[in-house]
Amino acid sequence: MEIKKLERLNSNPAADWGYNGYITDRIYSVSSIEYSGSFEFILKEKNMSYSKQWETNDDELETLNDCIEKGNSFGAYHNGQLTGWIIGERREWNNSFYIENILIREDYRRQGIGIQLIKSAIKEARRSGCRVIELETQNTNYPAIQFYRRMGFNITGLNTRLYADSDEIALYMTLDLE
Repeated sequence: MEIKKLERLNSNPAADWGYNGYITDRIYSVSSIEYSGSFEFILKEKNMSYSKQWETNDDELETLNDCIEKGNSFGAYHNGQLTGWIIGERREWNNSFYIENILIREDYRRQGIGIQLIKSAIKEARRSGCRVIELETQNTNYPAIQFYRRMGFNITGLNTRLYADSDEIALYMTLDLE
């Protein structure tokens, strides 16, 4: 497996990558308590089956290409064929590196490619002098949350209204580089 800078995607390679999504038997349940002018959110693991699948359409592909063209994205290649990507961008306004998207072809998952891609993003962020790496995932994507935690990310925020699906809450995760 070779990890190298990702070039512009002229077509959608993920169209035939198999199942683009996740299946889990556990999620994070989010509740909130408000009292005396303050509030707190509580995250608890909950046994619950959940699955989500998506496709990358042409508009999303163009948005991803806008990030790729900034030069902070990487692809995983096997025998010259793209099998996964991590698409990121350096944000100067807060000196951070934001992971926009990570996707690995279904038949290449659980082979350490995600780890290699995250490590490439970490090296790029450090090379650029960024103070943190940020990303966002859903409370229902338990496998991704656990993966990011193993890579050193912590949950640092949430948005209860980001998604139209009321079962999904955006969890923001951050890896400190300083």
